[in-house]
Amino acid sequence: MLFNSLRFAIFFPLVAGFYFFVPRRWQWLILLAASFYFYMSFRPIYILIPAFTILVDYYVARAMEGADDDKRRLLLGLSLLSNLGMLAFFKYFNFLNHALTALLSPLNLADPIPFLRLVAPIGLSFHVFRSLSYTLEVYFGRYKAERHLGIYALYVLFFPELISGPIERPKTLLPQLKQEHPFVYADVVSGLQLALFGLFKKVMIADRLSSFVSQVYDRPQAYSGVSLTIATVLFAFQLYCDFSGYTDMARGMGQIFGLNLMKNFDRPFFSKSMIEFWRRWHISLSSWFRDYLFIPLALTDAARTIENIAVVESIILVLTFLASGLWHGAAWTYVFWGGLNGLYMAVEMLLERPASRLFTPSLLNRWPVKLARVCFTFGLVCFAIILFRAPDLQTFAYIASHLGTGWGALLHEWHSPAYVKMNVMLSQDKMEVLVALTCLLALLSIHWVQRTHSIRQILAGQQRWVRWTIYYAAVATILFFGAFNKSQQFIYVQF
Repeated sequence: MLFNSLRFAIFFPLVAGFYFFVPRRWQWLILLAASFYFYMSFRPIYILIPAFTILVDYYVARAMEGADDDKRRLLLGLSLLSNLGMLAFFKYFNFLNHALTALLSPLNLADPIPFLRLVAPIGLSFHVFRSLSYTLEVYFGRYKAERHLGIYALYVLFFPELISGPIERPKTLLPQLKQEHPFVYADVVSGLQLALFGLFKKVMIADRLSSFVSQVYDRPQAYSGVSLTIATVLFAFQLYCDFSGYTDMARGMGQIFGLNLMKNFDRPFFSKSMIEFWRRWHISLSSWFRDYLFIPLALTDAARTIENIAVVESIILVLTFLASGLWHGAAWTYVFWGGLNGLYMAVEMLLERPASRLFTPSLLNRWPVKLARVCFTFGLVCFAIILFRAPDLQTFAYIASHLGTGWGALLHEWHSPAYVKMNVMLSQDKMEVLVALTCLLALLSIHWVQRTHSIRQILAGQQRWVRWTIYYAAVATILFFGAFNKSQQFIYVQF
């Protein structure tokens, strides 16, 4: 039951109606029941997995309070084992088994451990990381253990953010779940606005661009570097609109219930460096790895004994991004994608001080320089994102090595309809191309305005008839031009 499905369009209003109809002290129970139903709509039996980890983490966190250091470490290990054990078994068992088989092949040991036909539970990586953030916060003494088992279960399984985040921290979400939330018209309007914007990104841009991207990435050998480059750039926007569209819908639904979920994207393609990009892209995951992996590793005694702090931090940063890549999926393409992004960041960190001596702040703030930095950063992101989309490393190597081909022909044959259709429009319908480009231009224009103004405040300042005209036009555009016939699951559902 995905957000862009008819079934969910029936489910959500029913949940919202019951949520505001029942006595406020029972609102959490409505959300918990809805979250269980939502999770079980995918694979009912898999509800036993989060139920098990919820019980383990709930009692582990309570037992940590008042325990001595040795016992607390033991209890934390139990939480890590239950959560990461589930993640490793369902998501990485066959991946690790394949690596083991390759290592043992010289010994003529073919498949020493049988491969399993496993389907990972929906949103496993996300709710595992939410659970771990809770037990880690309790372990470090930054949050008190939750006494209400139902509220804690709702924190882990809250259905708007269940399958693709954002990865909320206990101190931001748990207190809100314990509060009573009356019907607030302004919150409902703001939530619907944000959810509608997310749906626009998904069905008007992401699902429409998917056919362009798949056509090239399914048979990259049939296309020149022109088509490969266009498909890669389009995939960057497809991934962004798909994932940020989900987040916008999740945050919008949360706001309708009176709950504020964290912002997960902040116009990342306007970033002027890779460091800035990762402060704007998948913020909840980036901050999770920063707080629970990068900083603890950087503060270890071994790391602090080395004099060159910048080099140590760069190495730890690459290791952190390798872990982040593995979190995304059990494939070497994801691992190398994470490593490449970590390498980008490490090089930037090492060059930051020398660059500050060469380039003055006044020079860096000139718009041609800022534009060049934005374009260069976007180019780095797109090159790395080939690994994210390619099915294997061999395909990545082919695409990366052929990006420069065909550009000379483009200069000579740009006026040829056949050449343009094959290499630029990718044999797609002209209307599809026009709608996709128009929506992309509209999205970038909105992001440009958001640099200095709030779109919501701009709408709020208009007369009622203007606002409702915009709402009706937006809904009509989505209904008539949305790529519902190509509707796909959200890309990050698989993670």
